[in-house]
Amino acid sequence: MDVMGDKATLFESGRFVQPSDEEPTRDELSDMADAAEEVRLGLAAQSGDAEAASVLGAMLLRRGDLDGAETHLRAATAAGDRAAANNLGVLLHQRGYPEEAAGWWRIAAVAGSAAAAHALGRYHRERGDEPAAEYWLRQSAEQGHVLGAYALADLLEHRGDVGAEHWMRVAAERGHREAAYRLARALDRQAGPEDESGPDNAVAEAEQWYRQAAARGHRRAALHLGAILEKRGELKEAGRWYLTSAKDGEARAACALGFLLRDAGDTESAAVWWLRAAQDGDGNAANALGALHAERGETQTAERWYRAALDAGDDNGAYNLGLLCAEQGRTAQAEQWYRRAAYAGHREAANALAILLLQGGDTTGAEPWFSKAAEAGSVDAAFNLGILYAGRGTGPEAEMALRWYERAAAAGHTEAALQVGIARLREGDEQEAERHLRCAAGGGSAEAAYRLATLLDARRPPEPAHELGEIVHEKTECEEWYERAATQGHRRAQVRVGMLAAARGDVVEAARWYRAAAEAGSRNGAFNLGLLLAREGSEPEAAVWWTRAADAGHGRAALRLALVYARRGELAEGQRWADRAVALGPAEVSERAGRLRDALREELSA
Repeated sequence: MDVMGDKATLFESGRFVQPSDEEPTRDELSDMADAAEEVRLGLAAQSGDAEAASVLGAMLLRRGDLDGAETHLRAATAAGDRAAANNLGVLLHQRGYPEEAAGWWRIAAVAGSAAAAHALGRYHRERGDEPAAEYWLRQSAEQGHVLGAYALADLLEHRGDVGAEHWMRVAAERGHREAAYRLARALDRQAGPEDESGPDNAVAEAEQWYRQAAARGHRRAALHLGAILEKRGELKEAGRWYLTSAKDGEARAACALGFLLRDAGDTESAAVWWLRAAQDGDGNAANALGALHAERGETQTAERWYRAALDAGDDNGAYNLGLLCAEQGRTAQAEQWYRRAAYAGHREAANALAILLLQGGDTTGAEPWFSKAAEAGSVDAAFNLGILYAGRGTGPEAEMALRWYERAAAAGHTEAALQVGIARLREGDEQEAERHLRCAAGGGSAEAAYRLATLLDARRPPEPAHELGEIVHEKTECEEWYERAATQGHRRAQVRVGMLAAARGDVVEAARWYRAAAEAGSRNGAFNLGLLLAREGSEPEAAVWWTRAADAGHGRAALRLALVYARRGELAEGQRWADRAVALGPAEVSERAGRLRDALREELSA
């Protein structure tokens, strides 16, 4: 067989393949295919194929071989290839010849290149020629170029044009992730509050666009999607999106992930993400780290992170530094940090500063800071202003106090609602008093629950008496409120619950509540417990509780003790307690105790 050329020549040409134990990799095969395609296109371009020259120029341009690309692109452009004209413009722009690039883009755009129209529109916008920019970007967008649609939307949004949303939506629908994110942000701003039927339509649509952008790797979209899911209670999925965003370098997502982990009980992992976010300049994360170290008693480290938060522009850092100094008794430094945060508009710092000044006796200096904080929306400051004005007496000051109490109560402040309820009771407005007392009681105020129960108790008709031991299980609403206050340790409520239980015939329940009140220091509870024990035949134990009540100033308990000792024949002790009952009163008790004392005195002198 005739062989053209010797074996070595054939090896070098690559047409004769040597046997090998190694298979070429996929990348090597791809490179070989690209090289073969480049050779093919080069041969076609040399033969005058304009399309081949255009494609080859584009390949070389992507590779960064500008010199090689320019030759082929100019040749293809001269033959009328619009794609080559666009790419030649790109090449010239990269080389720093924007005006010449714009000339070629114009040629390609006029010939119908949407990409060239987009590039030309961007060129004109960079130079401040917005009419020309809009014209070419609109040409590009209307031809279906996604970058053109986005750039047009950006231009129109910058000008406040209502058509911006349409083109942003067009770009988003065609997969532009930044357009999807910006469309979601716009819908978020338009969204109204959620109602009982579910989220606002705009919120639901915003979530869809956040998802699309996040799925395409947009880290801020992933952050916002995580926030939406967290608010909805879908914490597991929220955590996944926060993690995705945080890994892509979004400090706010790392911070949010830290809070999510902390709430789940994983403080150590939370600290890792907070550290990452804080090192990237997130002030909120720095504050969280400061609080974490403060809880551990590591005050120096806490202070360092609070200062880092402040350096990051987070005024909470100054406020937290104030709290840290106040806890350590460094009042002067605390005031300094509170003032810094308060002057920056931090309302809770203004409230804390006012409290600090008030504790130092500077009422005049405290009032304007309370006012500033309250006007900025601090509920605690509004309540504190109420206390401040209430302490100044009646008249206009009392009216101002009530106004601030009402403002705090409207924002859900429990103690403020209690104060408004008490004020309305004094005025005789039971309906308004009840409304505010219900709010305060529902918020956990034992005093409000007791006063509400008292109000309801006064309205109910008298119930038939029951014999002791005859249990009636039905409870009124007022008794339920008494019980709520009683379980929170309210002594008068405990006594009242005991009385109601006794009235129902439930001796065991009555004794339990009387004892709880008595052991907490209630003289009425001790007296009533003594009565219950005496009726049950335990007079010696009853005397113990009456002694406790009498020592606390209960006149009836002293009278009972006088009678007990008189019956026992211990006349001197009986006279001593009778004297005490006369002194303690009330008038009816004093009168009876006086007669008993006189009788005992006669008996002793006989």
